[in-house]
Amino acid sequence: MSPVGVRGSVSTATEHDQETETSNSSWIAGLVGGISGSVIMGAAVLAMNTPTLAVAIPSLYGLAPPPNPVVGLGVHLVHGAVLGVVFAGIVGALALDSPGRVVGAGLAWGAATWVLLAALVMPVWLGIVGSPASPPFPNFAVPSLLWHLIYGLVLGGVYLGVESRL
Repeated sequence: MSPVGVRGSVSTATEHDQETETSNSSWIAGLVGGISGSVIMGAAVLAMNTPTLAVAIPSLYGLAPPPNPVVGLGVHLVHGAVLGVVFAGIVGALALDSPGRVVGAGLAWGAATWVLLAALVMPVWLGIVGSPASPPFPNFAVPSLLWHLIYGLVLGGVYLGVESRL
C-alpha cells in the first residue's frame, strides 16, 4: 500500500471516530436529560395528581388498575428517556449551539410532547384500551402543560451539562 493510501485510511478512521464520539455524547446527554426531566416531572405529577401516574400511564400498557404509582413512574421514565434521545437528534439536526437555544428547544419539546402525546394521543390510546382514567379528547389540561414544560426545561439544562462533559 502506498503512503497516501495509509494516510487516507488513518484520516478517515479519525474522522469516523470523532463523529461517533460526538453522536454518542449527544444521545447519552439526551438519555440522561430525558430521565432527569421525567423524574422531576414525575414528582410534580405525584404532588398534583397522583392518579395520572398511578392509573393513566400504566393503563397505556395494561398495567393498571389497580393503581400503581411505582409502575407508572417506571413507564414514565422510559417514555422520558426515549423522548430525550429524540430531543438529542433534534438538537443535532438543527445544529443548536448556544445554551439559550438548547434550553429553549427543551421547553418547545416539552410543549410539543404535551400537545401531541398528552393531549391528543394519550386520550385516544386510553380509550382504546378501556382505561378507567381515560380523559376527554382532546385533553389540553393546563397542569399537564406545566408538567411537560418542567420536563423540557430540565431536559434542556441537563442535556447541556452532560453533553459538555462528554
